[in-house]
Parts: sequence; C-alpha cells; structure tokens
Amino acid sequence: MDDREIVAHIGELAEEERRLEEAHLGEGLSDAERERLDGLQETLDRLWDLLRQRRALRSAGRDPEDAVERPSDTVERYLQ
Repeated sequence: MDDREIVAHIGELAEEERRLEEAHLGEGLSDAERERLDGLQETLDRLWDLLRQRRALRSAGRDPEDAVERPSDTVERYLQ
C-alpha cells in the first residue's frame, strides 16, 4: 500500500467513524456499534503510525516500503 492508498483508507475509516458517532448523538451506541467504533479507532491509529513510519523512512533517505504495520498493542501504548 502506498501513501495515497493509506491516506484514502484513513479517510474512509474516519468518515465511517464520524457517521457512526453522529448517528447516535444523545442515544449511545449498541454493544456491536461500540465494538465497531473501537475497531475503527484502533485501525486508524495503526494506519497513522504506518504513514508516519513511511514518511520518516523517506525523509531519512530510506525505502518507505520497509515500514511495517504494527499491532494495536504497540500503537495504543504510545504516549500522545
């Protein structure tokens, strides 16, 4: 997946996240919807991490294809 594809996928998932959140304003989400939202957020975090890795590698003169999508356990523990 190249940077454009990653950014496009991020956009699609972010739009789904927004629609899910807005569809239930003031109502709360069902368990299935909450699970889907959590999954979307984890996937978005992993994709943003992958994109940052690719950009950092490119900036350092290295091959962005060396970037690897890290597991949620790793990405979710980053300090913001």
